[in-house]
Amino acid sequence: MSKAGIVAALAAAALALAACGSTETPDTGGGGGSAGAARTLTLWHYEGANSAMGVAWAEAIKQFEASHPNVTVKFEEKGFEQIQKTASMVLGSDQAPDIMEYNKGNATAGLLSKQGLLTDLSEETAKRGWDKLLSPSLQTTARYDDRGIMGSGKWFGIPNYAEYVMVYYNKDAFEKQGIAVPTTFEEFTAALDTFVKAGITPISVGGAEYPAQQIMYQLALSKAQRPWVDAFQLYKGKVDFHGPEWTYGATTFADWVKKGYIAKDSAGIKAEDMGLAFMSGKFPIMISGSWWYGRVATESKGFKWGSFLWPGNQMSAGSSGNLWVVPEKSKNKDLAYDFIDITMKKDIQNKLGNAGGVPVAADPTSITDEKNKELIENFNKLSTQDGLAFYPDWPAPGYYDVMVAGVQELINGGKTPAQVLDELAQPYNDNLADIGG
Repeated sequence: MSKAGIVAALAAAALALAACGSTETPDTGGGGGSAGAARTLTLWHYEGANSAMGVAWAEAIKQFEASHPNVTVKFEEKGFEQIQKTASMVLGSDQAPDIMEYNKGNATAGLLSKQGLLTDLSEETAKRGWDKLLSPSLQTTARYDDRGIMGSGKWFGIPNYAEYVMVYYNKDAFEKQGIAVPTTFEEFTAALDTFVKAGITPISVGGAEYPAQQIMYQLALSKAQRPWVDAFQLYKGKVDFHGPEWTYGATTFADWVKKGYIAKDSAGIKAEDMGLAFMSGKFPIMISGSWWYGRVATESKGFKWGSFLWPGNQMSAGSSGNLWVVPEKSKNKDLAYDFIDITMKKDIQNKLGNAGGVPVAADPTSITDEKNKELIENFNKLSTQDGLAFYPDWPAPGYYDVMVAGVQELINGGKTPAQVLDELAQPYNDNLADIGG
């Protein structure tokens, strides 16, 4: 598509989203729970209804409406890609929602904060004690400086859950091939070889969206240390895209395609289809985030399943969850703050944990499901060992699409790993120059 065509398509998408915005006049007289004119809180998020976050937030909406009798929550479920591509245009209009879930990181929440499209939540965070509920590693993605770089500065978002990338596996398929849960990278690749020899493509992959790039990043992280992550994500040092980390990640990813670990037609597969294929038993492995956990638990039929941390890595893609952000043009900021507050309360956090999420402020003794306990324990292990490495598309605006295109070329064999790494380096270095690096 031409550049003009892309702009036209995005503008059309923005108008479609804008048609759904709140049109309520703000009530400036007191809190949302007081008697007064009817009001509407327009809320956007992109979590499935039976995901852990969807379940917990549905309960939060009920509690919010019960405690704010004059307020109706107008919830609108959006697609991740839909919000990712149109947020700047929609939030710059007068049709912005009052509160929305948005992706964290320099390229997303950081960019919107720099553009003046998000409300500074610093005062509200201190007043309501949200900062006390979030560990320093989880606060990293909530705060952005004047350049839009995460880790310091003002609070522009509040996460109420955490997440990380892991390996989901079909226990029945593993048992059938005599494969034990791998504890080292060598055991992991041996397991993949066993499936290939049995005529089975082992990994369900979505190359058209985020999942494939996260696999490449996991491979790069197997050769990385914290200073490399801080250089790449926080601009605290020079990044060599032809250094050992990215070179190993891209080269090994391409090799995995050649070896049959990853299907050659997966470049066109979306994340949703990747998940459905795993949950229907078509693939024995899915490498993706904890955000799938609740759905895998409820939608996987006909086989036993489990999960484990990527074998051998000190670090994994992961961070706080996505953020509650309040658009600068929100017409009901007071109500948005109240809703965020409810999602941080213990009972909602407990519900999120029991639904298969990773809560940030739950009572550990309230998590009853053994699988869910394992999910949270694995996250705590990563967090304790300083193992949260954020996500590969975060550092620069537009980097998500660059990453998707890069791994698609590796899957298709259209470009060499070195050529793909050149394509990853260019926009990163351009952004570094733009922010004065």
